[in-house]
Amino acid sequence: MSSGLRTDAEPAELVVESTTDPLGLMARLAGSGLFDDYVVYEGSGRWTFAGGTLAEVVLDADAVHTHWPDRPPISRTWTGRPADALRDTFAEAPFPTWNAYGWIAFEFAAPRPSGRLAHLIVPRTEVRVEDGRATVTGIDTAETEHVAKLLTSADTPPVAAASPVDVRVDGDPYRAQVAQAIAEINAGHYQKVIVSRRLDISYPVDIVSTYVRGRRANTPARSFLLDLGGFQATGFSPEVLASVDASGRVMTQPLAGTRAFGLGTADDARTRRDLETDPKEIYEHAVSVRTSQDELYRVCAPGTVQVTDFMTVKERGSVQHLGSSVSGALAPGRTSWDALDALFPGVTASGIPKPEAIEAITRLEERRGLYSGAVITVSHDGALDSALVLRALYNENDRAWLRAGAGIVSASTPDREYEETCEKLSSIAPHVVPLT
Repeated sequence: MSSGLRTDAEPAELVVESTTDPLGLMARLAGSGLFDDYVVYEGSGRWTFAGGTLAEVVLDADAVHTHWPDRPPISRTWTGRPADALRDTFAEAPFPTWNAYGWIAFEFAAPRPSGRLAHLIVPRTEVRVEDGRATVTGIDTAETEHVAKLLTSADTPPVAAASPVDVRVDGDPYRAQVAQAIAEINAGHYQKVIVSRRLDISYPVDIVSTYVRGRRANTPARSFLLDLGGFQATGFSPEVLASVDASGRVMTQPLAGTRAFGLGTADDARTRRDLETDPKEIYEHAVSVRTSQDELYRVCAPGTVQVTDFMTVKERGSVQHLGSSVSGALAPGRTSWDALDALFPGVTASGIPKPEAIEAITRLEERRGLYSGAVITVSHDGALDSALVLRALYNENDRAWLRAGAGIVSASTPDREYEETCEKLSSIAPHVVPLT
C-alpha cells in the first residue's frame, strides 16, 4: 500500500536509517506512550506502525460511527452486508488518499450480528520499516520529528521474563463440545466446524513485551499488535485471510491439518510424515481449499482462479500445518471489500458449509469477538491485506485471555482435537509477560 496524504496540507515525511531490528522499533513506538491508539502490522517483509487517530470508523451491529477530521462525529444505521457499510463509509473520506488499520470481529459474518463488529482508524502518523530503512509520515511536523528521533535512540530496554500459561486445563467441557459437533456432523447438519475454547489468564499482561517475546519464537504469515479504544490484542497469524493489491489480484492461504512442531528434529520429521499421510488431515485440508476456490469464483474473473503450493507444510511456531495458496483476479466491478466479504470468516476458522458452521459456533460457544476475525489494512487505491486472527492474546478491562480451536470432521475424536488446541495455544502461552 502506498503512503497517503490525509489532509489538504502536505504531510511531513522523514526517512531514518536504523540498525535496530524492526520488531524492536515497533515495540519502542508502541511502548512510547505517544499514542493512545495504535496498530502494528507485519506482512510481506514490511512492518508498519499506525499511531494516533486522525479519523475513525466503528461498526456496531446497529450503527456505523464515523469521525472525520474537522467534522462532527456521525452515527447512522446501516443495512445489508457489513462489508458494504465499511466500503460506503470510507468512500466518504474527506481526503483523496488514506490508509486505514484495525480489526474485524468474527460476528461480522453472523446472520444476526451483535456487539462491536469492526474498529478502524486512519492514523496521524505512520512508520513503515523495510530493508533497514524507516519512513515516517505524519500530519503534525513536531510529532513526526519526535517519532524520527525515537527511532534513532540507542536505548532499548530489556524485555521482562515470561510467565508461561498452563494450557492443559478445562479439557472435559471442550471434549463435550467436540462430541456434540461430531454428532451433528454425522447427522448431516454440516461437514466441518471449528470448535474453540477460551483460556483466561489470571494476571495482568504486558501486551508489548508479550508481542516481542512471542514474535521471536514464531514464524507467522502476519503478526500484529494493537490498542484501539482500550481493547488490546497481539498475535502471530498463521495465514493470510485476504490480500488484494491495487491491480485487483486477490490471494488467500487456507491452512488446515495440524501437528505439533518444535519437538526436535526426529520428532518433527515423524509428526510431519504423520500429517502428510493422515486421511483425516488431508480431507480437512482438501475441502478447505475447495471452499476457498468456490468463494473466489464468486468475485473473480472466469478462468483466473488457481491453486498453487498445494498441501505444502507450513511451520508456524509450535505447530505445522498443511497449506495452499488460492488466487485470482477480481472481476470488473468487484472491489477488495467484495473479496473480503467472500472469504470472511476464514474457512479454516469457521467450517463447511460456512452458514451452517457459523450457526453451530454461535450455539456451541460464547461470543468470539476478534478471535477468528481479522486484523486488516485497507487503502484508498483499493489494496487490502488481512490476517486471520489465531495464535493471539486479547486484553480488555484488565482481563486477558487466549483462545484456540480445532477443525472437527466426522473422523475427529475429542481427545485428539483437545490435544490440537493445546499445541496451538503453545505458540503464545509460553511467552506471556506479566505487567509489572
